[in-house]
Amino acid sequence: MSAIRLLVLGSVRQHGRAHGYQVRNDLEYWGAHEWSNAKPGSIYHALKQMAKQGLLLAHEIAPSTAGGPPRTEYEITAAGTEEFFSLLRESLINWEQKMDSLSAGLGFIVELERAEAVGLLRRRIDAMEGWKTATAEYYDPAQGPEQLGHIGEIMNLWIASADFGREWTLALIARIEGGAYVFAGEGEPFRGILGEGEENPYATGVPHRGDEE
Repeated sequence: MSAIRLLVLGSVRQHGRAHGYQVRNDLEYWGAHEWSNAKPGSIYHALKQMAKQGLLLAHEIAPSTAGGPPRTEYEITAAGTEEFFSLLRESLINWEQKMDSLSAGLGFIVELERAEAVGLLRRRIDAMEGWKTATAEYYDPAQGPEQLGHIGEIMNLWIASADFGREWTLALIARIEGGAYVFAGEGEPFRGILGEGEENPYATGVPHRGDEE
């Protein structure tokens, strides 16, 4: 899955309506430019592409009284909302994808109901254990990586990653089942988005031509 699509859809959805620079500002506030491919060019491309696909609705806004070119504000559509939740659920279930997908999913996990979030995470654990069981047919971790020469270090890395991922996921489930965080239907969840004109201490400060669009 594409983490950038989930991040952009999620940002627009939380704002209601947002222009490209607001979305970029949110993603930099979340540090997504460090742990994903959420660079300015990819953000603005994703906005325009998803507008063409009907996932976002583009509104051209007149210039402000202070001057400047008109901007485009984006609003998520029903199809965009469906895509957002599909990507969110996939990010929590599929443990074999890149870390940026899981990170993006964690950023929006409270948009789900608590029970569903736990269920998805348990499916993640089942997938990990299923992979380990299948892998054991040709690689026995107890024998060490040397059984496959230095190539065995690759399998050793994957096994260790799966073990860590399982323990981390179980700890997250325990926190959620213990009442941590505010999930959908329980009240207003925490939203880490910036208001118009609000200073972003984590902004890169690197201008991009899309900032004025």
